[in-house]
Amino acid sequence: MSRIHLIQQSHLFTPEDEGQADILIAGGRIAAVRSRIEPSDEMEVTDGRGLVAVPGLVDGHVHITGGGGEGGFHTRTPPLALQDCLEAGVTTVVGVIGTDGITRSMEDLTASAKGLTNEGLSCYCMTGSYHFPLQTLTGSIQKDLLFVQEIIGTGEAAVADHRSSQPSLQQLKEAAAASRTGGMLAGKGGKMIVHVGPGAEHVTLLEQAVRESDLPITQFLPTHINRSRGLLEAGRRFAEAGGIIDLTTSALQVDDELLEPARAYMWLKEQGVPADAVTFSSDAQGSLPVFDEQGSFSHLGVGRMSSMLHALQSLYLHHRLPLEEALRPVTSSPAAALGLKEKGRLKAGFDADLLLVNKETLEPAYMMARGSWLKTPGWTKAAAFEQGQDVT
Repeated sequence: MSRIHLIQQSHLFTPEDEGQADILIAGGRIAAVRSRIEPSDEMEVTDGRGLVAVPGLVDGHVHITGGGGEGGFHTRTPPLALQDCLEAGVTTVVGVIGTDGITRSMEDLTASAKGLTNEGLSCYCMTGSYHFPLQTLTGSIQKDLLFVQEIIGTGEAAVADHRSSQPSLQQLKEAAAASRTGGMLAGKGGKMIVHVGPGAEHVTLLEQAVRESDLPITQFLPTHINRSRGLLEAGRRFAEAGGIIDLTTSALQVDDELLEPARAYMWLKEQGVPADAVTFSSDAQGSLPVFDEQGSFSHLGVGRMSSMLHALQSLYLHHRLPLEEALRPVTSSPAAALGLKEKGRLKAGFDADLLLVNKETLEPAYMMARGSWLKTPGWTKAAAFEQGQDVT
């Protein structure tokens, strides 16, 4: 397939609404965006008329090696499949380890990230897991960030949860500082994703770490903020203080309409929280355990990457949010929050990660990652061991 592509006359959202435009792609990146670009013989031309071009979705919290195990070995959830990403329109994935940092290792996480990148996506990962001290690949947070290309930060470290290691303030500050310094030295985001559980302290430990150190509030990326109304309110205050909060799009086993991700996003918007302070992530393949009043395991659900696309569709189709606004929490905002400078936007110089979607439904008809098609009408790329043939 040609490595020079021209997509003609789609309605372009960068995510800002740019109207009808042509997109020229070369060497895996967007070379130019103009009202008209003259095609040449070396270009592969795609007719984008009647379709909407949007950035590929950025999912910043995925258990790519699987998660779970809270109900025993048989409840360990399966790893992420390439097909999950292609169905959801996700071109950028960030892998994390969850509760189980014993049978789920940094070695496996890093290898899985490399594998998904080899399949055509852009897959990164975070070093560490729920428990402090964070388990790393090299024995050092800073070395992981400096010497392992795929590792861009730390997490998901857990607070306010009976499954966490009940970390001290000092442990949290030291890990966050190491992540920040390692990120600076490596030219990466170096952020810390923090799992916030159902505990009544919510994000108090994060707020205290910011007050009692020189760490900026944006060093922490607390997730699962739509777990409860109390946590959503605490997240609102955290965002108003300059922080960034993440809403989980997979079901969190709660019966409260306000906590549905699109509704929670709209509520935060109504409260005046800046749009770029709120991101979505799927928690795909993560376990969604339910515990009884005594803290004993009851049953388990599994996070789905498709929930990201469903949340976007809900914002646009149900809540009637303009598409340029609905796209932000799944494209430009998570890319910026994680320090992925070449992701999340359809502009010259950015990676050519894009979707051509039906404007009425936002269902992807085409999907491109790093300048190569992974999905076109009637064809979807198969992963190496999904092709029914030897891997070459």
